[in-house]
Amino acid sequence: MKKRSFRTFWHLFRGYWNSEHKWRARGLLAFVIGLNFASVYLLVRINSWYNEFYNALQQYAQESFWPLVGEFTALAFLYIIIAVYAIYLRQMLQIRWRTWMTDRYLAGWMQHQVYYRLQVLGSNTDNPDQRISEDINQFVTLTLQLLLGFLKQLTTLGAFGVVLWNLSGAFTVPIGSHEFVIYGYMFWFSLVYSVLGTIGAHLVGRRLIGLNFDQQRYEADFRFNMMRVRENSESVAFYRGEDAEGVGFKERFARVISNYWQLMRQTKLLNFYVNGYAQLAIIVPLVLAAPRYFGGAMALGGLMQTVSAFGRVQDALSYFVESYDTIAQLAAVIRRLSTFTEHMEQAQALTDGVAHEERAAGGESALTLSDLDVALPDGRQLMHDCTVTLPAGSRVLVTGASGAGKSTLLRTLAGIWPYGSGQVTIGQGSRALFLPQRPYLPLGSLRRALAYPRTAAGTDAELAAALRDVGLERLVDKLDAMDDWSRILSLGEQQRLAFARVLLVKPQWVFLDEATSALDEPREQEMYELLKKRLPGLSIVSVGHRSTLFAQHEEELHLAGDGSWTLQPIGG
Repeated sequence: MKKRSFRTFWHLFRGYWNSEHKWRARGLLAFVIGLNFASVYLLVRINSWYNEFYNALQQYAQESFWPLVGEFTALAFLYIIIAVYAIYLRQMLQIRWRTWMTDRYLAGWMQHQVYYRLQVLGSNTDNPDQRISEDINQFVTLTLQLLLGFLKQLTTLGAFGVVLWNLSGAFTVPIGSHEFVIYGYMFWFSLVYSVLGTIGAHLVGRRLIGLNFDQQRYEADFRFNMMRVRENSESVAFYRGEDAEGVGFKERFARVISNYWQLMRQTKLLNFYVNGYAQLAIIVPLVLAAPRYFGGAMALGGLMQTVSAFGRVQDALSYFVESYDTIAQLAAVIRRLSTFTEHMEQAQALTDGVAHEERAAGGESALTLSDLDVALPDGRQLMHDCTVTLPAGSRVLVTGASGAGKSTLLRTLAGIWPYGSGQVTIGQGSRALFLPQRPYLPLGSLRRALAYPRTAAGTDAELAAALRDVGLERLVDKLDAMDDWSRILSLGEQQRLAFARVLLVKPQWVFLDEATSALDEPREQEMYELLKKRLPGLSIVSVGHRSTLFAQHEEELHLAGDGSWTLQPIGG
C-alpha cells in the first residue's frame, strides 16, 4: 500500500519537473533550497552568539554587550531578508507549477470529450471542477511546503546535531561495578525522543487521512447541490420544491457536520499529543544539562547554547510529528487527484468503435452509414447492422418510442458515443452542426453566446440579420451585454438562438435533437422554412415526437428499440 501511494505521488509529482519548463523550475527550486541552507547557517551563527552573549552577561562584561547586540542585529536582519525571499520565491514556483498542472488537467479533461465520457462511464469521480481548481492547488502548496521543510530540517539536524554533540560532552552511567560513558548523550536522547514521538503521532493521527478525504468530498457535494438549485431555479420554483430541496440540503450538510465532528475529535487528540510533546521538549534539555552546569563544567552561555541547539535538533527530528496533519491533508489530496487521473485515463482509453471518415476531395457530401451498430453500456442493441446512404439535401426524421435510441444515434453520428461499431462517412470538408434540446449558452456577452462554438461569428450586420430572421430582433442592440443568457432567455428563445447559429455557421448537415420542443407549432414550421430558404442545400436529420415534423421531412428512420430499424419515404 505504501509503495502504491509513493508511486501515485511520484506520478503526480514528476510531470512538471520533466516538462518543457524543467530547467527553469529546477533552477528556481535549487535557489530556494540554497536560501534555506543559508538560513540554517545563520541560525548556527546565532546559536554561537548565545554562548558569547550569555557568558558576557554572566561575567558582567559591559564592554562586550553592545558589540554583541550589533552582531545579533546584523545576523537577524540578514536572516529576515533570506527568510522572506525564500517564501516569496517558493510561492513563485508554486504559481508556475500549479499553472502547468492546471493547463495539463484542463486539456486532458476537455480532449476527446473526457468531461462527457466520465458521465457515460458512470465514473464515481465527483466534482471534477474541485479536483482541478482546489486539489491541484493543495497538492502543489503542500508538496512544496513539506519538501522544502524536510530539506531545511534535515540540514538543521546535520548542523545542530554536531553542535549539540560537542556541547553535550560525556555522561557517565554507573551500573553495578561498571561505568558506561555515553558521548553526545543529549543528541541520542533527542533522537530516541523524536522517534517515539513520530510513532505516537502516527498512531494518534492516522485516521485524519480518511477524514480529510471525506470532508472535501462532502463539502463539494453540499456546494454542488446548491449550485444545481441555482441553475434550475425556475424548475424548482414551478414545482414548489423548496421543502424537497431543503431536505436534500440538510442531508448533505449533515454529512459535512458529522464528518467534521469526527475530524475535530481526532484533531483534538493529535493537538493534545503534539502540544504536550512540544512543551515537554522545552524542559527536557534544561534537566539534562543541569548536572554539567551546576558541576561547573558548563557556563551560562554554554547552557543557553545547549538549550537552543537541543531545540533546533528536536524541531528537526520532530518534523513529522509537527507536520502530521499537513501530511494527512496531502495524502487525501493525492488520493483524490489519482482517482480523477485514473478515471480520465480510462475515459481517454475508451475508443470509439465507430470509424468516422471523410470521402476524398471532390466526392459527394452524402452521409453513409455502413454496418452501423449502436448499443448501450450494458450491451443492449439499439441499432443493428444499419447500412444507408443519405444524399446531400436529405431531410430525415428519426422516430421511435422513448428509449429506442434516437438521441443515442445522433451522439454516435457526432462521434461522442463510444458504444458501437461500423463506419460513418461524410464528404470531405462538410461541416456538421448538432443542436441539442437545450442549447448551451456560455457565460459572457450575447455575441459570444451567438457565435458558440466558434470564437467569432461574423460582422455585427450578419449577427443582427440572423437574430431578426429567428424573431429575436429585440436582442440586436444587446450583442455586447454581459450576462447569464441561459437564465434571461426562455427555452424557446434559446432554441431560436440555436437556429441563428445555424444561419451563421452555414453547415452542410444539421442534426436536431428535439431542437424545437419548446416552440409552438407555427414557430417550429417557421424555423424549418427559414432553413430551407436561407440554406437551400442544407441536409437535415431531426429527432422528434411531434406529428407536425413529418411535413418538414422527406424520409422517416424508425427505430424499434430492439436493434431493428426501417427507412422509408414519408407518405409513401
